[in-house]
Amino acid sequence: MTGRRIEFSASDGLRLAATEWPGAADRAPLLCLPGICRTALDYHALAVRQAGARRVVALDYAGHGESARAADPRRYRPEPLIRDVLDAMAALHLHRVVLVGTSFGGLTAMAIGTMRPTALSAVVLNDIGPQIETLGREAVINLIGTDPSCTSLDAATAWLRQRHPPLPALDDAGWRAFTARTFAEGEDRLWHPRWDVRIGQQAVGEEAGAPPDLWPFFAGLARLPLMLVWGQESRLLNADTVAAMRRTAPDMRVVSLPGTGHAPTLEEPAVVSALDPFLAALP
Repeated sequence: MTGRRIEFSASDGLRLAATEWPGAADRAPLLCLPGICRTALDYHALAVRQAGARRVVALDYAGHGESARAADPRRYRPEPLIRDVLDAMAALHLHRVVLVGTSFGGLTAMAIGTMRPTALSAVVLNDIGPQIETLGREAVINLIGTDPSCTSLDAATAWLRQRHPPLPALDDAGWRAFTARTFAEGEDRLWHPRWDVRIGQQAVGEEAGAPPDLWPFFAGLARLPLMLVWGQESRLLNADTVAAMRRTAPDMRVVSLPGTGHAPTLEEPAVVSALDPFLAALP
């Protein structure tokens, strides 16, 4: 099942893109938000598994995937990107959504849960919590800001596989497919990231500021059906934080993946066997 690409404008006129799969209109739509160096392509398998059970929309943030690149890289700061998600929810009539958020997408879910509490009906956090480890954050920033300009998809696969945290669920073909969702061939016939590498500039330096205290944001999600997918080798989310999240949200379901780093693909068998029934039980 191939999703339909849709385009709309953010409040400042920047063109944004998403991929939509149709589904039952009487059930809460599924809004999928990727990580900061990922795109809507990551959610194709999940959308296909939903098989029309509910509408699915996967968003490309500004500067990512099929969305437009901004003239001013400050447009990629977290606050404008979160506003874009709210704009998307309004423009695409996404109300009371089930939100699946990977990494930055999960942080966005926490923000929306505070800013617009009634906009969410359930949340799945993929390898992210209210405490972000410094070393993991630095590794993500480095990846975001790097364009290796690889000569082929095979070269890009080798480059990414060497630097990416462990994803034991991926075999050789899986890594190649994962890389094809990460890089695209440009007009120069080189393979470049599917995002504007200037995004990395907004996460470093004095202008980035200190991260806010996210624990009150996370606590706001505890009232909702909540699931956490955790790669136990994640450098962003450690065991102590997961334990504290369990205490804050005792009803939160947790799927732990041994040997897996940041971030799980959501196609791991253990994730599928837990996530799909979780979604199926939601209205």
